[in-house]
Amino acid sequence: MSTPRFCNPHVILNPMAASGKALRLWSSLEPTVEDTLGPVNVRFTEAPDHATALSRESLHAGADLILVVGGDGTFNEVVNGYLSEGLPINPGASLAFCPAGTGSDFRRSAGIPRSPHDAVKAVAKAPVRRLDACAIRVTSPDGDNITRFFANVTSFGVGGEVSQAAKCNFLTAVNGRAAFLWATARTLLQYRAKNVCLTFDDQPGHSLRVMQVALGNGAYHGGGMNVCPLASLKSGDLDVTVISETGFFDFLRSIPLLYSGDIHSHANCAHYRVKGITATSGDVVLVEVDGEAVGQLPCTAWVLPGVLSIAGIQTLD
Repeated sequence: MSTPRFCNPHVILNPMAASGKALRLWSSLEPTVEDTLGPVNVRFTEAPDHATALSRESLHAGADLILVVGGDGTFNEVVNGYLSEGLPINPGASLAFCPAGTGSDFRRSAGIPRSPHDAVKAVAKAPVRRLDACAIRVTSPDGDNITRFFANVTSFGVGGEVSQAAKCNFLTAVNGRAAFLWATARTLLQYRAKNVCLTFDDQPGHSLRVMQVALGNGAYHGGGMNVCPLASLKSGDLDVTVISETGFFDFLRSIPLLYSGDIHSHANCAHYRVKGITATSGDVVLVEVDGEAVGQLPCTAWVLPGVLSIAGIQTLD
């Protein structure tokens, strides 16, 4: 075993990620973790938002690294434990992401190796980087104003509907990817454009009918859709992709552009780079944050430059 880079590494593992595959992965991954990082304190999540509480407990216990083994939702929860009022609880502590979930889109946005074993090894070799996060104030299902932090992508419109449908359908407990695909197909068949007013920074607001609005700190969401292809995790800006009202079949034809990174070439797509955005609507428009359904409009989102310390990133534009 090489000399450990971190003195007090902790692992937060979601045993239910990827329909239980993360837990099965751990039996082969644990030796790699201990050989790379040394002895680790391992905590398993037991319920939604538990990773947030575990993250705070680890930081208060002196952890200088939290390795997240799970998917984008688990990593988002840990980020929400890592930050308090927009600042890190312990600026000297770092986060790392080991992809073991259904989508693992933060891995794509951040340039983290696809293989969980390689991702762990990169934590000991790749430089620790200071990356941006974003905050969003959104209306919860109970009607309260809540603030969530996100490291990758937030969206509202079609994405919010898909996340909600994937969260509670008959396939959710069986296979996360199948649940997502079923939710996507069902949502596309039923979805109609919504009236939304968007306000960027201090500019006047403008109203339009939209299918989808993506707020990108990172570039990818939805299991590999390159929805904000110009986004950078260290730019200090928020990339916004707006897909305005389009016909059903035209919207279906645009989906390959999402995966290719050419979505900005679509006639009904607009791109903005801003520091903050406010969105309101008289319609019910659902919001997802890093793949998790959290509420609905109105919402306000803004950038938190350089607040995340992330280990294990091999390449980053």
